[in-house]
Amino acid sequence: MKKKILSYVAYLATALPLGGVGGGLLASCNDYLEVDAPSAYTEEFVFSQKSEIERALNGVYAQALVNNLYGDAYYTRFTLNSDVDMVISSDNSHAHNTYQRLDCDDQGSHIYNFWTAAYNLIEYANKFITSAEQSPLYDTADNQMMQWIGEAKCLRAMAYHDLVVMFGDVPFTFEPASTKGTDFVIPIADRETIQKAVIDDLKKIAPYMSAASSVTVERCSKEFAQALIARIALTAGGYSLRPNKSDAKSYGTMERPADYQSYYKTAMDYADSVISSGTHSLKMRYQDVFVNECNYQVINNDDPIFEIPFAKESTGNIGYVQGPSYGAYEGKTVGPWGATSGSGTGGRLNAFYRFLFRTGDMRREFVNGLWYYNYFTTADGTLADSVYIRNDYTVHNNKWSKLWTAEGSALGNITTGATGINYPYMRYADVLLMYAEAANELNGGPTDKAIDCLTQVHSRAFLDGDAAYLSSVTTDQATFQKAILDERKWEFAGENSRWRDLVRTNNYGEELVYSFLRYYSAGMQNVGGMTGYEDAINEHDGYDTSSGYIDNLPERIYYHQYTIDEPIANVLAVLFFRDQYYGYTIDASGSVVTRYPNQSLKSLRIYNAYKRAPSQPITSQITNFGFSAKAWNIADFYQWGNADNGTPRDQCKYSFYGYIRSDQSGNIYLIRNGSLEQMSTIPEASQLPPVRYILPYPNLAIQRSAGAYKNYYGY
Repeated sequence: MKKKILSYVAYLATALPLGGVGGGLLASCNDYLEVDAPSAYTEEFVFSQKSEIERALNGVYAQALVNNLYGDAYYTRFTLNSDVDMVISSDNSHAHNTYQRLDCDDQGSHIYNFWTAAYNLIEYANKFITSAEQSPLYDTADNQMMQWIGEAKCLRAMAYHDLVVMFGDVPFTFEPASTKGTDFVIPIADRETIQKAVIDDLKKIAPYMSAASSVTVERCSKEFAQALIARIALTAGGYSLRPNKSDAKSYGTMERPADYQSYYKTAMDYADSVISSGTHSLKMRYQDVFVNECNYQVINNDDPIFEIPFAKESTGNIGYVQGPSYGAYEGKTVGPWGATSGSGTGGRLNAFYRFLFRTGDMRREFVNGLWYYNYFTTADGTLADSVYIRNDYTVHNNKWSKLWTAEGSALGNITTGATGINYPYMRYADVLLMYAEAANELNGGPTDKAIDCLTQVHSRAFLDGDAAYLSSVTTDQATFQKAILDERKWEFAGENSRWRDLVRTNNYGEELVYSFLRYYSAGMQNVGGMTGYEDAINEHDGYDTSSGYIDNLPERIYYHQYTIDEPIANVLAVLFFRDQYYGYTIDASGSVVTRYPNQSLKSLRIYNAYKRAPSQPITSQITNFGFSAKAWNIADFYQWGNADNGTPRDQCKYSFYGYIRSDQSGNIYLIRNGSLEQMSTIPEASQLPPVRYILPYPNLAIQRSAGAYKNYYGY
């Protein structure tokens, strides 16, 4: 049964004098924390008996669950746009908080909130670790004490890792800042200094920690500590944006450490430690990993290694911002699940993501959601819900949804967020792919074990294992590296992974250009024009230039409603047309393998009609598809052109505003160090400007530091 973390953190209730790093956040989550009067529980009392120490540790966990950190912001506001995750914008101007489109400044309130929440978690962890190590109960032979200290160190390492990825060089200390006085300012440390310190810290504690089978994946385990070492090391050995401190306007340069291979060696060794332990696997179907999370089922020996443990009706918006939107009427829904946002502000996927999968990949059918729900009034005046097609600039991410929760454990028809659905911060699939990437880099090509790691992840998504593909991508180092990045692209949608992977491998600029061009090309075709980039897009995405999808997008899509138990009349047709048909994944015998997780609501059968003229009726091919008794509805897709000026709509022009955008005359510009640079042809990857993904220090933090903190990167 899913544990609910209880809070008991009185001794930590002091405001944090962090010189601009932040103050106490207890007021923002009083509905969750149960804080007793500080006078009742002194530090000496708390750390003199184990029951109180465990409660204090729960208080450290509680700081990770707030919405400004891992409860929402991490997987919505700060998942940057790419070819996978996507937030649309039609705003042709600079804004404070538009992080996803790589445009923001130090006035953004969301940056300050995330920064403050992250350092609040670090301060709570620092105080816990320091006090625990000074406790009269501290003993390295005491497995329970060392496990608790290890959990706090993992949570601290998580926060520092994500701060470094997002902000670069940041304030760093392992000591409680609140003991230094109200004027203390935590000094800025170079990212490598932080990464090395955190890695060494985890290396020392990991051997003392317990396996997930003993503590559950809702707590930090030995495998998570080892996997986190691998993730931090792989990041440290990769590229990152470095500031040019002599030029305030410069966005910086992409660099990697001279000793990057030593980091890859650490990543490989610690990923191998997790693999060799044999405590995790990929036996569950991909779909079931996330549906289980939506149903509060904690599986300790499969894909999840660490799930951030939210509590029902208290913390976490997983399954509210993802999945199909489900509208409410006067605050209530027809079904028992409550409203969902299916948010276009951080929970959706790129409209072209589904075209980037290989044929037969079951992840495509499960993850890419092209429908949503709303209520309607029946003839007798009662309310009912119905399903509608989503013909928008993005599609729903169907990995998680409140709607996947069984009716018996549904949250209730008047609920919204605070779903309590866990978020998988670390999965075994990630460990396997980290090992494969590191081994490929260190050995100048794929080893047998690296190939096996990739095979485990890829084969799980295919009924036939897709052996021919796996054989074709193991020929050399560059091909195998691309295959690993592609696999991560298909595997980790919505897990704040794609833009980070592209940064680490110095591919982000190139993928942003092609992501922009896909939208721009679709908008131009809608007004009868072409960009001239269509062949390049098709080739980049692995299609034949004469028959690629980008110039054959389905202008019309045919669909109809169906109930989940409705039989499939023509299995062979579904198998034959599965590139154009969505709704089921079926094996050769006709057995359903991947199906819609909600067994109560209706869904849509969807058929992609490639380049069908708007006036052309549905063909006999579709009519005889096994569903001839059904009435097919029609939706026009990719209607993204502006007929007034013959260019794409603003959503296609400005959703990557901080890196690449267009004007009303059809000119395309790259942004280099804040200046517009017209693009007439696609530059070589090495000639593209760096992506300013690094966020600025919050202005309030700079002010409170009395000049100790300073922004670079053109901010």
